[in-house]
Amino acid sequence: MFNTSAIRRDWFSNIRADMLAGLVVALALIPEAIGFSIIAGVDPRVGLYASVAIAMVIAFTGGRPGMISAATAAVAVVVVPLVRDYGVEYLFAATILMGIFQLLAAALRLDLLMQFVSRSVITGFVNALAILIFMAQLPELMPGNDGVVWQTYVMVAGALAIIYLLPKFTTAVPSPLVAIVVLTGLALWLGTPVNTVADMGELPEGLPYFVLPDVPLTWETLRIIAPYSTTMAAVGLLESLLTAQIVDDMTHTGSDKRRESGGQGIANVVAAMFGGMGGCAMIGQSVINVTSGGRGRLSTFTAGLSLLIMLAVLGDLVGSVPMPALVAIMIMVSIGTFSWNSFANLGKHPWQSSVVMLSTVVVVVATHNLALGVLAGVILSGVFFTHKVMTMFEVVRERKGDTAIYRAKGQVFYASVERFEAALGPESTQPDPADHVIIDVRKAHFWDISAIGALDKVVERMRRNGRSVQVKGLNRASADLFDKFALTDKTGVEIGLAPHP
Repeated sequence: MFNTSAIRRDWFSNIRADMLAGLVVALALIPEAIGFSIIAGVDPRVGLYASVAIAMVIAFTGGRPGMISAATAAVAVVVVPLVRDYGVEYLFAATILMGIFQLLAAALRLDLLMQFVSRSVITGFVNALAILIFMAQLPELMPGNDGVVWQTYVMVAGALAIIYLLPKFTTAVPSPLVAIVVLTGLALWLGTPVNTVADMGELPEGLPYFVLPDVPLTWETLRIIAPYSTTMAAVGLLESLLTAQIVDDMTHTGSDKRRESGGQGIANVVAAMFGGMGGCAMIGQSVINVTSGGRGRLSTFTAGLSLLIMLAVLGDLVGSVPMPALVAIMIMVSIGTFSWNSFANLGKHPWQSSVVMLSTVVVVVATHNLALGVLAGVILSGVFFTHKVMTMFEVVRERKGDTAIYRAKGQVFYASVERFEAALGPESTQPDPADHVIIDVRKAHFWDISAIGALDKVVERMRRNGRSVQVKGLNRASADLFDKFALTDKTGVEIGLAPHP
């Protein structure tokens, strides 16, 4: 059953701002999609048609309203060997399989793995993307490159002035859109010799049409495309879910990550069937959309529809848009995306968090691979967390009469078992060895078979040395593990809160 209130909120609560923001995004998508097509080694139409299809479909199927998805570099770099060795038809087939894998990921709730991505990793991801976005603009700003003349810098400066100063007077129209219109008009009027969108590559004429990949339906085809599809699906979901979290933070709203995962899968299948490459969420364009006032699904749909109309009807006019205008917008995105307070937090946050953030940035910028950077950050976060929990453990020994009491407190798991065994060393080595030993674990928790094995070893060692041993206070979860995996005699093991002797 349709949720009319959700439809009204997501589609019709912000109509004017959503449509204007979507128009700005559509213009910003064109050079990006062409550039990503060049990276992948395919015709510009493949990236542009993918951006149209993905944006329009994800508007309906996605779980994060206001987020922009289209053809991306993260996916493009993965498919370079596939296109080079087997051709574009195999790319379309791989993209369909990519979408199927993403649908399976949604069904298996793999989006829950995002819970293991720490805030430090997300901050590093954001900062790295901001740096990469800025670096991608440098070819359009480097003296000596084709089309980079002194007017380029004047137009970039003028566009930035419009983008940042116009909102102080009016927000009726997104300032990036005004910058594009003004600079395009000036470039046409003055005949300014700067690079234009048409210089990026030939724009397609006409509409995309439905077609299935022309590949043999054999196991050999599956063997060829499956590794690429798996990587594409993983990279696409990772970037999409991280971008969704960033947009959540920017808009102070939530999103359905499982729906987003499945929506990405559907969008990629449709894109491939209309001659497009794979894609995912785009942090840069999503930031443009949000900062231009876009909040609902209508903004995403408008971006895709506007791009389609521009390609089919307004190709010549779109091709005349000066690149300095789009470069200025992406510089604005880079500045707005970067987490500037992360510099101040370097001295305030724990050093481990800063190391995780900086490592994520360095790996992403060095490799241009978002997945590797996030993976490095997650691994470092796990190592630091494990070490922290490992050190939150202690054992105190007390002597009462002829009984020695070992009171364990904290988490006992694979990383802390060595400390546990050392703290409960042979009783005979103590200055005042006792004949009876009580191991009080009321304030401890045993997490895995390594922990149970350590307890097993300690008890067996003390009994072998002629002492009676009791284990008191195992909580129910720890006791279940002990019952299943302990090898020693379980006599004297008590469950629940045991009184002190």
